[in-house]
Amino acid sequence: MTKAIIPRHIGYIMDGNRRWAKSHGLPAYEGHLAGYNAMKEVLTASFDAGITCVSVYAFSTENWQRQAEEVDKIMGLLVSAAKKDLPFLLDLKVRVRMVGRREGLSKKVTDAIDTIERETARGTAGILALCFNYGGQIEIVDAVKNIVQSGATPEEVTPEMIAEHLYEPDIPPCDIVVRTSGEQRLSGFMLWRAAYSEFLFVDTHWPDMKASIVHDIINEYSLRQRRFGG
Repeated sequence: MTKAIIPRHIGYIMDGNRRWAKSHGLPAYEGHLAGYNAMKEVLTASFDAGITCVSVYAFSTENWQRQAEEVDKIMGLLVSAAKKDLPFLLDLKVRVRMVGRREGLSKKVTDAIDTIERETARGTAGILALCFNYGGQIEIVDAVKNIVQSGATPEEVTPEMIAEHLYEPDIPPCDIVVRTSGEQRLSGFMLWRAAYSEFLFVDTHWPDMKASIVHDIINEYSLRQRRFGG
């Protein structure tokens, strides 16, 4: 049997929480809670397989358009997870890094993120990039703003310079982006880092994701031939 090729960075667009809840006759929040529990299984399987960077699209800048009650529940879920499930992250031995804008988030939420980042800073197994209040276009806009503020001339601007000014610039490009629930679009996820990413769209709603599906994703990735334009 051919040995599986392990991607360095896998990005998950966690879609289908609300559809899963509706299909089970439950309120939207129960879908997000089930999605969070599924995320823990997916993260465990991903890092156990040897992937060293996992990014998850947890809350986009467009998600503010949802009903205030649902947004508040998502924010509360993050705060609760920072307290209750910190041991899980420590056991995974991963460093959590927030990728997104802190502006607009409550102090309670930013404090929770600060706690997770601080307590997991010594993790050696890899990076968990939490894309929260994140938008791919906004990320590039913020990078360009920072470059302009640095005084760089137009001639000095290169793709490498832009990459250096992205949120958390040491997070590597995505090798494969996986979106669940049958949708086939990026929705602004990792636009710069996904330039040469493989894409995989699966019909499974996110709360139904299992470790076995992660293994299927890795096997599928192993079959892909990446050419990077060559």
